[in-house]
Amino acid sequence: MRIGIDIGGTHTDGVLIDGCRLLAAAKTPTHHDNLLESISQVLHAVLAGQDPARVQTLNLSTTLTTNAIITGTIDPVGMLVVGGPGIAAKHYRIGDHYHQIYGSLDHLGTETSALDEPDLEEAITACVNQGVRCFGVACKFSPRNPAYENRIREELGDKADFATLGHLVSGQLNFGRRIHTVYYNSAVWRTFQRFARALTASLKGFNLDAEVNILKADGGTMPLSRALELPVQSIFSGPAASVMGILATSPAEQDLLMLDIGGTTSDIALFAGGEPLLEREGIAIEDRPTLVRAIHVESIGIGGDSLIQVVGGVVQTGPDRLGPCMAMGGTVPSLMDAFNALGLAAFGEVAQSRKGIEQMAAAHDLSAEALANQAIDAAVNAIAVKIDALVRMVNTKPVYTIHEILEDREIKPTKLIVIGGPAAVFQELLSKRLGLAVEVPPLHGVANAVGAALTRTTSHLALTANTARGRLSVPMLGIFRSIGRGFSLQDATDEARKLLAEDLAKAGISMAADDIQITQADAFNMVEGSYTAGKNIRVVAQVRPAVVARLTGETIGVQTV
Repeated sequence: MRIGIDIGGTHTDGVLIDGCRLLAAAKTPTHHDNLLESISQVLHAVLAGQDPARVQTLNLSTTLTTNAIITGTIDPVGMLVVGGPGIAAKHYRIGDHYHQIYGSLDHLGTETSALDEPDLEEAITACVNQGVRCFGVACKFSPRNPAYENRIREELGDKADFATLGHLVSGQLNFGRRIHTVYYNSAVWRTFQRFARALTASLKGFNLDAEVNILKADGGTMPLSRALELPVQSIFSGPAASVMGILATSPAEQDLLMLDIGGTTSDIALFAGGEPLLEREGIAIEDRPTLVRAIHVESIGIGGDSLIQVVGGVVQTGPDRLGPCMAMGGTVPSLMDAFNALGLAAFGEVAQSRKGIEQMAAAHDLSAEALANQAIDAAVNAIAVKIDALVRMVNTKPVYTIHEILEDREIKPTKLIVIGGPAAVFQELLSKRLGLAVEVPPLHGVANAVGAALTRTTSHLALTANTARGRLSVPMLGIFRSIGRGFSLQDATDEARKLLAEDLAKAGISMAADDIQITQADAFNMVEGSYTAGKNIRVVAQVRPAVVARLTGETIGVQTV
């Protein structure tokens, strides 16, 4: 059996699945000051009458790291950065403790300027004196040669509680993205550590001995032990869970759209031929590009609890949220109250919704019906405009799905799948506005938790080989070793598959060879003078996001706790 838990901004959802059958589903408000309480409540509900010993896997998607960054509750990070040829490191400055250390490597990883040891010692001392205990270390071209990053980690010693090394976060060459990635990873590390320790202790109280995984932004999972080292991979895992929920509950082969309507925001994703799109280079966090691979999802500040306002005689909905809707004890009218007031929904205390809408309407010389209709129209129009912009944007550039790159292919969605608690009330309205078929799956209220439960572990690595220098590099695994001049592209492909399978096996994950996909395999001759000196080889291997099963059988109700 598998448990999936999605910790959303408004609700925490949980499901228990046995094979392809959903056994239990539960929903509870998210307690942001005590996420474990929300987790415990849904676990109690879905495990009622079940044998916890049969649960083999527990997958969680969490807003923890996202919220820490948004609210600024992150650790200060000492950034120790070594530049080199090209754009200067100062242009990627991030955080309040950013230090550039003199030294440089060229594009092949050869030292061109020695690391300035006194400069390094001075930077570390300055950080320590300011109370910094988490560090990010990034050196240009470190995936070709990690020597400087390893030396800096050695010098940090026990002065650092944690340090992220740039060559371990990705085998991709992009200095600016690498700097941002190591910064955010170290910034959220302590927050995630506290959560993981408390989670592990809490699970013991349920007699659960399951494998615990955290959902990643790319739609796969990673073992909790690995999430402790790379917590930044869990950012935006909620939207990824919703996408995987579509694959598990509403699989399709055509181009389609997904809309996940939450309490505060809604997430929009586009599928090409039934496959979600992937931000292969990495997502942006606070408008800073990173190396965190992620499913492409756009968010909009429209949700069931979106605030209704009248500004200059115009009714506006969102993006602000001031607590729950009035039907659930809030103090100001929100979008769900408008649906209640028109009789389109019967959520919570409907009388409170009507009262709030009527009072606001009277204050602005409007009828309650007019206010509610205009509020709903504003929300639907905002979603439609965002969807139109997403489709246009995607069709202006090559598209990467979780499986392959699609070129010269226009994506034309023919259907919209809507999930989330308020999904049903939007169905007809969105169909009319977009001119598309709109589908609301039976499990729309817990689709994220289903996606979390059924997604499999993903991983990837980049292998480079320089036969002229006789060097092979797999930066993310810390592998740098010698090879012979006869090392071929086929050798590199075989080695990449083998190393990725071995790395997953270390985490207790068995992966069939067919599940490891080669997404890039290139070999270029290296010419010195008039002669071919060797080959420059690059291979990228991945286990792509996928669900381990698709739900079948009878739909059950969702228990609210």
